[in-house]
Amino acid sequence: MELKEMIQQSNNIVFFGGAGVSTESGIPDFRSDNGLYKKKYRYPAEIMVSHSFFVQNPKEFYEFYFNQMIYPDAKPNKAHQALAKLEAMGKCKAIITQNIDGLHQKAGSKNVFELHGSVAKNTCVSCRRHYTLEEVIKAKDDEGIPRCPHCGNIIKPDVVLYEEALDQDVLHGALRAIANADLLIVGGTSLVVYPAAGLIDYFHGKYLVVINKAATDRDGMANLVIHDSIGKVLEEAIR
Repeated sequence: MELKEMIQQSNNIVFFGGAGVSTESGIPDFRSDNGLYKKKYRYPAEIMVSHSFFVQNPKEFYEFYFNQMIYPDAKPNKAHQALAKLEAMGKCKAIITQNIDGLHQKAGSKNVFELHGSVAKNTCVSCRRHYTLEEVIKAKDDEGIPRCPHCGNIIKPDVVLYEEALDQDVLHGALRAIANADLLIVGGTSLVVYPAAGLIDYFHGKYLVVINKAATDRDGMANLVIHDSIGKVLEEAIR
């Protein structure tokens, strides 16, 4: 059965996506040959996006963060737009994303569970005031560290770093959405990052679809596996 037919037969669709959803918007993924983890830095990329590195080396953390993880000019691509259309049609009930770029919301999607947070939200580690990405960029000191205009302490992006726990409200909302879905579309994720990858185990609906350019460990469980561009596949499926 083709994806288009599965979508037509389903009324509670949930999309679970990873970095591959945003590569078509010019944002690199992590584990491919051109991904962030394959580039050479002073420290391994996995170390630089850890909580302890943020605390101990804020200057180096923000140098990496602003140069490699912030893409303010990125625009939603065909995948983001197709999912927003599916939600507007009343079919897509939730999007669960491991991405932090906010492109699903920019495309018009409303019910988005951001498992790893968002670069669009930032909080002072001391007084807990909140700032937008634009405000954070303007708040950088001479070392490139954004500081709170009110108390002078560091502003931290509301993204989940290594060694940090996922937001429990977001996690439970994502679990409920997957558990209630009749069609789960998994796209652009290697399904190797836990606990996020484990969320798929809560799906007991009718159709599981995996769209990813490379094979994943869950391909054998899926009703349909498509190794192609997510944007192209989703756009064609909702025509």
